[in-house]
Amino acid sequence: MLTRRQFVSHTLLSAFFANAASTSFASTAGGTPWRNWSGALTSMPKSRFSPESESALADFFRSAPGKVRPVGSGHSFSPVVPTDGHLVIIDQLSGIHSHDEAELTARVGAGTRLGDLGSPLEAIGQAMSNLPDIDRQTVAGAISTATHGTGIRFPCLSGYVSALNLVTPRGEILALDADNEPERFAAAVVSVGALGVITEVTFQNEVPYRLKQKDWVDTTDNLLAQFDQLVDEHRHFEIFPLTHSDYSLALATDLTSEPINNPTPPPDEAAAFDMAMAAWMKVPPGLRRPLINALAEQVGPSERVDTSYRILTNVRNNRFNEMEYSVPLHNGADCLREVLDTIDKKSIDVVFPLEYRYVARDDSMLSMSSGDEDHAAISIHRIATEDYRPYFNEIEPIFWKYGGRPHWGKIHSLGAAELKKLYPRFEEFQAIRQQLDPDGVMLNEHLAKLFID
Repeated sequence: MLTRRQFVSHTLLSAFFANAASTSFASTAGGTPWRNWSGALTSMPKSRFSPESESALADFFRSAPGKVRPVGSGHSFSPVVPTDGHLVIIDQLSGIHSHDEAELTARVGAGTRLGDLGSPLEAIGQAMSNLPDIDRQTVAGAISTATHGTGIRFPCLSGYVSALNLVTPRGEILALDADNEPERFAAAVVSVGALGVITEVTFQNEVPYRLKQKDWVDTTDNLLAQFDQLVDEHRHFEIFPLTHSDYSLALATDLTSEPINNPTPPPDEAAAFDMAMAAWMKVPPGLRRPLINALAEQVGPSERVDTSYRILTNVRNNRFNEMEYSVPLHNGADCLREVLDTIDKKSIDVVFPLEYRYVARDDSMLSMSSGDEDHAAISIHRIATEDYRPYFNEIEPIFWKYGGRPHWGKIHSLGAAELKKLYPRFEEFQAIRQQLDPDGVMLNEHLAKLFID
């Protein structure tokens, strides 16, 4: 009997992430191309600047001619970074700058990787309330694209930001929070880097906690029929529907006081499984269902216990490209079913599981769940060495049909005309963007498409 962890570790679900080395650049002339994590996006910036301080960044903006784009870990799949202008690398703006023990808040540098916060926060008696599945993004990149984790009680990471500092294209340093210029704060907390460069972020945290994660395999129909009940019963719940199959992997996570028990599965136990998987990947998509079903039926339940940040996030070992849309909660299951049915009917040759989860609403202007309704997020993936366009182009209109909003850091084709219909406060954001960046310094080709009609 296989465990779910063995199944996941040795299927292409493990291709969600690989550790990418980060590099800190001094200000230099052009000549070195920039490339994002998946390798799908490249550009040749005129210069690279890595400020050592917020004031140095403000000085840079006052003197730098031309376009400017910030970059963190380069983990966005959409072209939010590529520029032939100036690239600002925020790596040196990192670490925990201060914290409030009573209020459980921490002020951190915006260039800090999420994965580098768990242990230092624990040392000061704090933990983040939620985390995305992948933790290699910078704080600024994660909140600016409304990156989120799983759970109907949990908004995207931006929903836990209580204050931030923003350096505008005119070199102004703005200290923003919900009480100090609340409109600008609601715009800046999810801004796709269109308002300037975020330098510091204050997170509302909680005391450190331990989580127990249980996983099992069931039919997708059964899991969708029980989904709302399972969401109510567990702190976090999500499923990974297997393409060309009747089954999904289910993942439920809850608070626990049990001792840590999170062993690494022995690699030799999966050798036979690897061979079986390699065989069915060679079978035409229309003939895979009985093979994948038989394999899924061998996966037994498993569980693990660890510190919150070690349970909520995972290391991914291969690179990929991703599209993700959120749809209003009441449309979630129907949208997911249509995506799966289309993959079957069109015999799309994809082995990546989908990801289906709930995200709570928030008060920002541009997050995927902003407004008066919670959302269901649906993700599709393609291995980085494969052309994602035919697959993504086939599926994207399904998301539109159900009122989907695109994840800002993931591949989509929408522009300002479509986006303003999806976000009630889109024009408010546009007005603030015009105030803070009237010359369009922060707009590369992609952001111009997003924010200029």
